[in-house]
Amino acid sequence: MSAVATHCPYCSLQCGITLTPTDAGVELAGREDFPVNRGGLCMKGAHAAELLDHPERLTAPLVRDSREEPFRDATWEEALDRVAAAILETRTRYGRDAVGCFGGGGLTNEKAYQLGKFARVALRSASIDYNGRFCMSSAAAAGTRAFGLDRGLPFPLADIPLAETVLLVGSNPADTMPPAMRFFEEGRTNGARHIVVDPRRTVTAEHAHRHLQPVPGTDLSLASGLLHIAVTEGLIDEHYVATRTSGFDAVRRAVRAYWPDRVERTTGVSVEDMRATVHDLARSRTAMILTARGVEQHADGTDTAQAWINLALALGLPGRGPGSGWGTVTGQGNGQGGREHGQKADQLPGYRKLADPEARAHVAAVWGVDPDELPGPGVSAYELLDGLGEPGGVRCLLLAASNPVVSAPNARHVTRRLQSLDFLCVTDFFLSESARLADVVLPTTQWAEEEGTMTNVEGRVLVRRRAVAPPTGVRSDLEIWHELAARLGRGDHFATDPWAVADELRRASAGGLADYGGITRARLEAGEELFWPCPDEEHPGTPRMFLERFATPDGLARFIPVRSRIAQERPDETYPYLLTTGRSRAQYQSGTQTRRSPTLNAAAPEAYAELHPELARRIGVADGDLVRLRSPRGSTTVRAWVTAAIRRDTVFVPFHWGGEACVNALTSDALDPTSRMPEFKTCPVAVEALAATADDVAPDTARRPA
Repeated sequence: MSAVATHCPYCSLQCGITLTPTDAGVELAGREDFPVNRGGLCMKGAHAAELLDHPERLTAPLVRDSREEPFRDATWEEALDRVAAAILETRTRYGRDAVGCFGGGGLTNEKAYQLGKFARVALRSASIDYNGRFCMSSAAAAGTRAFGLDRGLPFPLADIPLAETVLLVGSNPADTMPPAMRFFEEGRTNGARHIVVDPRRTVTAEHAHRHLQPVPGTDLSLASGLLHIAVTEGLIDEHYVATRTSGFDAVRRAVRAYWPDRVERTTGVSVEDMRATVHDLARSRTAMILTARGVEQHADGTDTAQAWINLALALGLPGRGPGSGWGTVTGQGNGQGGREHGQKADQLPGYRKLADPEARAHVAAVWGVDPDELPGPGVSAYELLDGLGEPGGVRCLLLAASNPVVSAPNARHVTRRLQSLDFLCVTDFFLSESARLADVVLPTTQWAEEEGTMTNVEGRVLVRRRAVAPPTGVRSDLEIWHELAARLGRGDHFATDPWAVADELRRASAGGLADYGGITRARLEAGEELFWPCPDEEHPGTPRMFLERFATPDGLARFIPVRSRIAQERPDETYPYLLTTGRSRAQYQSGTQTRRSPTLNAAAPEAYAELHPELARRIGVADGDLVRLRSPRGSTTVRAWVTAAIRRDTVFVPFHWGGEACVNALTSDALDPTSRMPEFKTCPVAVEALAATADDVAPDTARRPA
């Protein structure tokens, strides 16, 4: 059987792979011809095929007659009829907005587009958002207001080795996207200096020339302190600021308060390290600042990302040319494409604004509906979840490609809200923690069983190709939404062929900021490397943005003054330590897939908390002991991993596990006022030792995660 060239289902690198069906299963290998990974794969990608024939795979619709009864298999007709009946009943009783959709950043471009269209055309509801709001929204908001649009990396990954200095803030690609490390390694081989900002001494930080280890939640102060040094020591690129930006005077005034010694006391980063970092960036011929979730997942994440953008602009980096710029490292597989085409509550395809009459008219014409039929903007992801089952909130929810029982902040509260719904329908290929709460579960195709496009961290549009047939009884999301729309009288508006949807997406996005107008199937299949914006079929695509002008009306980038805020929750006698969350090397997102992979589950079988040795001694904990973490929202129990790589005042826990090990049961639901990003990265906690039970692994045999 022939090999099929496609892409890994996990992170935003979307590494190239080949899948070869054999009598024994499916063989997976890295593709040498794909420029992102050049054949290399992380352990997640290398073992992705383990899930294609997994015994827990859903292959028939599941329904139940009451929440107290177990699921039973049903026909597709019965299951879809139940969902449609629930939609119609809810609309009749509570209005259109009482029916909602919640999507995910792992959906293909076509499915993300179609879900947004389904909410607005079939349901005619304003109630839609997606889990990308928990990932990229702060950087997207900051990038949009500074540059006029949001593309995670406005340059290809291949530019990283061209940078003489790289400042990497709140990101650990050595664990979260290992194939990307080859770009950093190539740069260091060429003599580049790399600086990592992270409260943990991660594997990425260990390879850097300098590691700045700030108190969690103080990144805005650190960035403003660095800019203060640049201003006072004459390191600003004055010509760039004068010709390519606006608003710097207000920012110059705002950073006067960030005296280096004061910032040192706030952040824990020495003045010496701050000064050396600014000089490295300013004196380099090429330099870039890259930020990620550590910067963005805060209740002031937009302003924090903006503070780093302000520094990059003051040093003249964005749009300078190959090897320079500011960018944010997208996390989810289609985190970029998934946020461009209509899953966000206020957005239409191509980054068009739902409240803009011209945008509504353009998209409505493509969809064949009256613009007045389209609802207005809805509320953001957490606000949607927080209002489930409440008066004025969603009463009937369609949940696709997301598992908020594990991934949402204040997760146990979100679980209670899901349980309060009149009706919950989940589409997935495994029975996730969220799916277990549903009234109807619809089995969908996996990545290797479907076609479509994805957009990776660079803005590069890729082809996902079908390598194997789905199990009998499984349908694609596009087929499911078509069938539901047909039952609501709007089936003619919803194609089931992904390439027909892709062509419609091209037309809907044309003329928008994220313009896919020229990205055709024929060009992609021919092997063209196409980065959006690509407005027509003669356009070569845009691997590097902002070289001549920014996407603002006057072409100038915007400086925005920002100020540090006092956190809503701070350590005290009851909760004396800071919790921060993130990813581990062997697991991904809510773990619905990776925790079912035998290889990955063996490498990281359970949740853990990184504790500094001094903290461990203080509370009487040894490596491998059970510890309980408590915040104002609840508690969770995990293993202790004692390591000097973490700050003495900080605890790190990965968020891939549910149940008693769900760390998002602790995290705060405070929201950024602009992006509506929840406060994932910092909350005060108490940590205490727990006595082991007979069922526990003995501390001296407890294995650390890979």
